[in-house]
Amino acid sequence: MSETRTPHAGDDLAPDDDVVSLLVRQHGDIRNLFDEVEAAKGDERQEAFRRLVRLLAVHETAEEEVVHPYARTNMPGGEKVVEDRLAEEHEAKEVLATLDDMDISDPTFMPQFLALRTKVQLHARAEERYEFTHIRRHTDPARLATMAKGIKAAEAMAPTRPHPGVESATANVALGPVAALMDRTKDAVRKAMGQDS
Repeated sequence: MSETRTPHAGDDLAPDDDVVSLLVRQHGDIRNLFDEVEAAKGDERQEAFRRLVRLLAVHETAEEEVVHPYARTNMPGGEKVVEDRLAEEHEAKEVLATLDDMDISDPTFMPQFLALRTKVQLHARAEERYEFTHIRRHTDPARLATMAKGIKAAEAMAPTRPHPGVESATANVALGPVAALMDRTKDAVRKAMGQDS
């Protein structure tokens, strides 16, 4: 027996023009990077962790600038849903900052890293269930595309693979601290969103 699915906003958009598809893909990229860090050793682990830190920083900043403000004002109970997600993000950022200051060979690194992965995965599932589902069902395609443009502007700042010539952990660190990256991400997202306003 075939399953019948109700069409919803975003069905006629290409995946790159649908903010929800982009964010879910990023969640998958984040899960993959957690796996890479866990499986790697030495310099490879450090390099994978640097990429994970950058992607998490950019992803969360983009959500804070694009998704959460929209959800707060456009979905029933949005204020509470967003406050819960922000609390989860804050907790994860604190653990991430602690890990970012640690040497990956520290014996406490991996236990804290694995705890962070659990927090991030639970947070991603909550976003997908309580925010993304509503946004996809109740948002017109033009708005989904505008929001996707903001997310893509942020994503361009933190590729999951380093740019050619930036393969070393040292070079990745030299790109700037996480706080500066978040500020640049906010500027890029606001500029991209403003172009369609």
